[in-house]
Amino acid sequence: MSQPQPRFIILGAGMSGILAAIKLRTAGHTAVSVYEKADRIGGTWRDNSYPGLSCDVPAHAYTYEFAPNPEWSGYYAPGPEVQAYFEKVVADHDLMPIINFNAEIIRCTWRDTPGNWQIETRDGRIAEAEFIIAATGVLHHPKTPDIAGLDDFAGVKFHSARWDHSVPLEGKKIGVIGNGSTGVQLVTALAKRGIEVVHFQRSPQWIMPVVQFAYTEAEKAVFRQSREAIDAIRYDPVYFGNIQRFTKGVVDTESPMMKEIEGYCLMNLEQNVRDPVLREKLRPTYRAACKRLIYSPDYYEAAQRPNLLTITCGIDTVLPGGIRDKDGGVHDLDLIALCTGFHSDRFVRPISVEGRRGATLEAAWKERCNGYYAISIPDFPNFFMLNGPTSPVGNFSLIDIAERQWSYIEQLVARVIDGNARGIAATTAALADYESRRITAAKATIFGSGCTSWYLDAHGVPITWPWDYDTFAEAMATPEFEAFEVI
Repeated sequence: MSQPQPRFIILGAGMSGILAAIKLRTAGHTAVSVYEKADRIGGTWRDNSYPGLSCDVPAHAYTYEFAPNPEWSGYYAPGPEVQAYFEKVVADHDLMPIINFNAEIIRCTWRDTPGNWQIETRDGRIAEAEFIIAATGVLHHPKTPDIAGLDDFAGVKFHSARWDHSVPLEGKKIGVIGNGSTGVQLVTALAKRGIEVVHFQRSPQWIMPVVQFAYTEAEKAVFRQSREAIDAIRYDPVYFGNIQRFTKGVVDTESPMMKEIEGYCLMNLEQNVRDPVLREKLRPTYRAACKRLIYSPDYYEAAQRPNLLTITCGIDTVLPGGIRDKDGGVHDLDLIALCTGFHSDRFVRPISVEGRRGATLEAAWKERCNGYYAISIPDFPNFFMLNGPTSPVGNFSLIDIAERQWSYIEQLVARVIDGNARGIAATTAALADYESRRITAAKATIFGSGCTSWYLDAHGVPITWPWDYDTFAEAMATPEFEAFEVI
């Protein structure tokens, strides 16, 4: 008698969830279901659609290895193209029939008998599976700032991840609060359109200079005919050299690689901001890469336009007609865009996850979010995370990270299926050892060098992979199975 097909439930239809579904079906698994809380696929690229949105990873490197895209319009792709790419991949692999939309999961419960997970959606649907793949993403719970008077603003306001395209922008005076990648991309795009913008920065950013250029139709014709031409860009030694420099610099803050990064950013500021007063406004007081580096070809040019005013003294209060800054200046505004980030410590939450022996995810993550090598949590068998807490973060492709993590996960899945076991999860001792080593190393990285950022947990420790790219690739190649409990 043949064994029944193992069932897989994937949480989320963003980049990682799409990857997991395709990989599972390619491996011959037929009982695969995806649950998506929204009404369409795309994750962060669906949620974010603000003017100027783009991916700061070279487009040909921000694709699945199995799905090159010869149609990218330029070296860096605008957000709508990235969303369209994922939609095409889903269509090409016929995933729509297995995706449950408007299906927000509120509970996942492990049952020792018969040895599987039961999930429940907000609208009462129940399903079971032997394996859960948590592909919920990181930045998907928008954070609203605690600013006095914000609720009293009489104009239009919304978070950048909830952009209202029904609101016309031309002829409006727009206040942008926040200065991460989103804030920089947004004010650059608005300023270049001639829109009057007041940009409120809590702290300036180091800007890494990059060059953006469009691909010609002739170049795209070559890409359509030659995978090698695409791979020459995807695996460009200069690009991978930059990744190596970045990851080695992050973990060795006094290294030549870190000094080189700082040098590029400082040169960009000194050479491209002509006004000395504005230059000092835009000069960070922390080390480059402590926060996520901003890659931009034209922010400094936009910041010097007469229709973009940069405010760095802080916000005192929001008034019905605008914002009063801490120097007493009042800025009349028609619209406020909140580029204030996300609750980056949520990950799978607020889903209630209950594992073996009474374990709950909320209790397991009471002190900090974690997972053994970012993938497995003790007492949560067959519950595997993609881009979960302590995954690598930085200016490189998270698709590459997820693909390497999937290689690791599929070996855990095979160990369960081939061994006729019910489940597998990291041991408590293995996670404790990993976290001890990781926290010690993370505190010494550039991320822990003294700034505030979404990389930090409640204790000020970076929730990140604290070693270089090569170490991550090596770790993902083969699991150390002695670190796991098989049940």
